[in-house]
Amino acid sequence: MKIAVIGAKGLPARQGGIEHYCKELYSRMVEEDHSIDVFARASYIEQPWLSVSNYQGIRVFCVPSLPLKGLDAFICAAIATIVSTIKGYDIIHFHALGPAIFCFIPKLFSSAQVVVTCHGLDWKRAKWNKFARYIIRLGEKNAVRYAHKLIVVSQYLHNYFHTTYGLETNYIPTAPSTYSRLIPNFSYSKSLGLKKGRYILFLGRLVPEKRPDLLIEAFQLLNPRGWKLVIVGSTKPLDKFKLQLIKNKRGNENIIFTNELRGSYLSEIVSRAGLFVLPSDLEGLPLAMLEAMKEGIPIIASNIAPHQQLIGSKRGMLFQAGNIQSLSRCLKQAISQPEGLQKMAEEGQKYVKANYRWDKVTYENLQVYTKLAAYVNSNKKILQITSK
Repeated sequence: MKIAVIGAKGLPARQGGIEHYCKELYSRMVEEDHSIDVFARASYIEQPWLSVSNYQGIRVFCVPSLPLKGLDAFICAAIATIVSTIKGYDIIHFHALGPAIFCFIPKLFSSAQVVVTCHGLDWKRAKWNKFARYIIRLGEKNAVRYAHKLIVVSQYLHNYFHTTYGLETNYIPTAPSTYSRLIPNFSYSKSLGLKKGRYILFLGRLVPEKRPDLLIEAFQLLNPRGWKLVIVGSTKPLDKFKLQLIKNKRGNENIIFTNELRGSYLSEIVSRAGLFVLPSDLEGLPLAMLEAMKEGIPIIASNIAPHQQLIGSKRGMLFQAGNIQSLSRCLKQAISQPEGLQKMAEEGQKYVKANYRWDKVTYENLQVYTKLAAYVNSNKKILQITSK
């Protein structure tokens, strides 16, 4: 099959859940002899406009874009949709609700089958203004109306579309990535003064809905002896929220901002953590948490629906979302009674390995594609017979 991918910023993936999702998914589809074209933003992959590169067998088309917040994604998605509609793909797959605003174009003006994957309700994100939220909500409505299939990555999203639109979606969860090989001497973590199992880890985008500010405040309040807090996430560009996070550190040497990490550095920091904490108010299905669970790291998370799906009451600890006292109590219990949380981590590791696998994700996405392609081919045969 010929498959076009719209909505990922580009490949190779840097920080960003959708980009890592596409890297894992489509590199496996290429191995099964499918043709994959990913339309990427020039500002993300830093390649000349209209150039074509190859990443693990995936063709990456560099779409003209402007380094302007929001407008960059909109322009890239519009151009990519028009080009893919003309080029004659079997499947055009939109990732995220924003780009899906254009999914009506291939539905109405091509024979391609349109698939949309919702990775989260992006219109709820604090970074968007009123107009941007309206556009993303319109993308959601277009996905419901025009997509031949709508895929969601969590049970929460499945329930949302059923309740809101009466739509039965295809639930296909994401899966954890495989980390790079560890450097045996652990020089990076040692350079930060970190000891194995004696630091709390936050890993993700430094944005309001992820609530790193809540975790920093709770850590300051608890001030656990012999423990550090490591915040892994890009501080560039340094906006008002990120600047306030750094100010909230208040000179505390036990709070460390590493900036974005990749490769063996990231693997080292995750694998040696004593606790992984995700205090988000909003998630789809958090890839970072899945990866920490796969590594057997104890988890504390806010009690939003996607987190409840992953860790429930047996695979980690949940605190009341947005409640600093609730988070502080969980941190204190986890640090003072590590044996109980470690047993939960072992259960979480087994659960993720059994239920969240990339081979399964790839198979289920290909099943969606194959059924849609078969429907198109059967209609073509009917038309050929009737025309005779």
